[in-house]
Amino acid sequence: MFINFWYVAEESKNVTDTPVYVKMLGQDFVIFRDSQGKARCLSNICVHRGASLADGITAGDCVQCPYHGWQFDGTGACTRIPSLGPDAQIPSRAKVDSYPVEERYGLIFAFLGDLPEEERPPIMEIPEFGKDGYAVTYQRFEWDFDYKRSIENGLDAAHNEFVHTTHIATGSDENYIVPDLNLVETEYGSGFFNDPPGPPLANKKMREASGREEDAKVRVGTGHHGCNCLWTFIYPVPGMEILQYLYETPIDEGRTRLILVNMRNFMLEEEHDEAVKERNEFVALQDRDVLLKVRPVLTPETRTKEVFVTADKPIDRYRRFVKEWEANGWRIDVDEVNRTQNRTAYAIPSPGRRTEKNWVIDAVPMIDSSSAQAQAAAE
Repeated sequence: MFINFWYVAEESKNVTDTPVYVKMLGQDFVIFRDSQGKARCLSNICVHRGASLADGITAGDCVQCPYHGWQFDGTGACTRIPSLGPDAQIPSRAKVDSYPVEERYGLIFAFLGDLPEEERPPIMEIPEFGKDGYAVTYQRFEWDFDYKRSIENGLDAAHNEFVHTTHIATGSDENYIVPDLNLVETEYGSGFFNDPPGPPLANKKMREASGREEDAKVRVGTGHHGCNCLWTFIYPVPGMEILQYLYETPIDEGRTRLILVNMRNFMLEEEHDEAVKERNEFVALQDRDVLLKVRPVLTPETRTKEVFVTADKPIDRYRRFVKEWEANGWRIDVDEVNRTQNRTAYAIPSPGRRTEKNWVIDAVPMIDSSSAQAQAAAE
């Protein structure tokens, strides 16, 4: 799992006037709204006696701890300690990590890391969101698999014909082959476009909207943004767009929360939303059933433990990105966290740790970047 990326903490609709507990990257967070309605994200551990802030209440611009009433504002600073009285001088160490938050696309994104603003990888954008001529649906899943395995599944150009046999031609054709894929690259990701064969859409309304009644080529593109986001663009016929944006948040190692934002430029009436969601879920469950039994649960540390072929080029490129982020020192040392977490409380380091000292909660341990750099160079 990696720090220094934006992760979806919650859907906007689920954060109102009560603090919300969220687990991300194996650590605990509280999401709340201040008196102006701005979403805030803090480390969930009260620095007084370790209570869960999310079990408290909101008080003005603060979240109030349920144990002794200490209040922390959106910057993480403690603003009130009731036992000290109204004129108390608050100790400078009475603070918790506060994380940058952006609310877009009906989602609350939290930047979980300590990079300054100008160095942060951007949020995966949805250019069509809010534009005339597009409808949107949301779907949420939580499943017991590694998020990187899930991203790699989305980048896998050779699995559709075998996993999703209901909506694309099967791989039983002896002439079946995945063509050499030309990757498109950005600073934080890569992907490809392909033209696989596909039968008419199973849903009658969608089939009528596409006008395609026979087998035909389908234009499909997919790629990743950062370590945890995936885009998939499907064009059943020219002018018809199914644009999917998948934001994955590792809850911990081996469990992932997925938020799918699906944009479409046809069947725009709300009455069609359920049909679209039903189809997306059917496909997602097929992927889930495979990923739940993939072993090892986590991606292997080297390619020598798997046999790669030409069709795996997008996955290989993703893994090289992962090695680069490891070499940056962004990978959490999960083994050390698991070994010590019963006696040590941790927080994902926030940007405030670069300018302030005297933090009570230890920063989560990280994989040594020098060893990651050496491994990346060796490969």
